[in-house]
Amino acid sequence: MHKKSVVIAGGAGFIGSHLCDRLIREGFKVICLDNFITGKLENIRHLLRDKNFSIIEHNITKYIKIKGKVDYVLHFASPASPEDYLKFPIQTLKVGSLGTHNTLGLVKEKKAKFMLASTSEVYGDPLVHPQPESYWGNVNSIGVRGCYDESKRFAEALTMAYHRVHKIETQIIRIFNTYGPGMRIHDGRVVPNFIYQVLHNKPLTVYGRGIQTRSFCYIDDLVEGILRVMRSSINEPINLGNPNEFTILQLAKLVVKLTDTKSKIVFKPLPQDDPRQRQPDITLAKKILKWQPKIKLEKGLLETIEWFRKQK
Repeated sequence: MHKKSVVIAGGAGFIGSHLCDRLIREGFKVICLDNFITGKLENIRHLLRDKNFSIIEHNITKYIKIKGKVDYVLHFASPASPEDYLKFPIQTLKVGSLGTHNTLGLVKEKKAKFMLASTSEVYGDPLVHPQPESYWGNVNSIGVRGCYDESKRFAEALTMAYHRVHKIETQIIRIFNTYGPGMRIHDGRVVPNFIYQVLHNKPLTVYGRGIQTRSFCYIDDLVEGILRVMRSSINEPINLGNPNEFTILQLAKLVVKLTDTKSKIVFKPLPQDDPRQRQPDITLAKKILKWQPKIKLEKGLLETIEWFRKQK
């Protein structure tokens, strides 16, 4: 019987490595592509013992060559935290444009199925709340975050063009804030920031007054959603995230409580174009995929904190 073969671009990253784990467990043959600009070999080293797993160190902004049959190509390659894409703005734009073009080219050649990992950032600083897939967004294309927002918006447009012109089976998932074990300690996103600060007896940095909101989805819930999309026939963009909304200040206080520390909270100026509200409308995912997150924020944070403790 033919083992389904999956190419995961960005497979050594936070979400990509969890996908590698899950797909190997489910009996797929997994080929990980990564240039390790933000991905870590440590995330996938344990899989090297498995005969169904392989790594190709490659920058997908260059032509991609894979031998043999490929059934799925999952494009999860991109710097994803503000700290990373502010450091690598040109690489971020290139992986969203050239990288998407090259992965779609591979899909066309192999007659495979394509999935683009897009982001809630396509909605920018939203004027509609919560954000449904039908919302076009409020994005500053020339702002400091524009390199990430617009690279993903272009990637979505190119994906749909390939779907319409070449009749390729494509899928677009818009991922909202996701957290869990395997995140880089100095990732720059709010959950690892707070956990690192509290475990190292540093004050927790909150920007603005901390009233901006985010919705946090645990990685296991997200991966389950991704696999349900992969097995579906949906071609339009679909939101994946946790609709429970928290302020950044609420999150900071919860992290302090769960770690039983006396860390203070300090306030700093709000970064440029920082979204004020971020909450997914997952009506479509509930209806089509029968999916919604199950893991509560407190439980997910405890798992993540425990993982971070072991990294000290």
